[in-house]
Amino acid sequence: MVQEIEIPLDLKRVVLMGAEETKLGDKKGALKQYRKGNLHIREYADKFTVHTDKVDPRTDPMGHLIHDAQEVLIGLAGAAISGAAIGSYIYKIKKNSPYRKQQAVIGGLAASLAAGYASYKISKKIKEKMD
Repeated sequence: MVQEIEIPLDLKRVVLMGAEETKLGDKKGALKQYRKGNLHIREYADKFTVHTDKVDPRTDPMGHLIHDAQEVLIGLAGAAISGAAIGSYIYKIKKNSPYRKQQAVIGGLAASLAAGYASYKISKKIKEKMD
């Protein structure tokens, strides 16, 4: 369960002391985001929000995905499994097509994008409901 703390912008110097700006993490509409150890800080126009991650993604990206960002792993798994399955299926049924490899790759990529995005969004909604 992630609990976000809101901090007024007046405390910017204190909040950002020792923090580094980062691209890692879901911005959730923030202007910028920072990391300081396991702290994830988001800067909005009117406030900061801060929460603690279990694992710092800068030092252990896989651990962060497993413990803090499972929805990303689920999206990647959904993309890989569906892309491989649909690509293989298209390759098998297009035996007489001179473009069967290209068709399989394009179909697999399209399925991968759609299923990966859908599994990410669904798992993120479930995670938000549980928090």
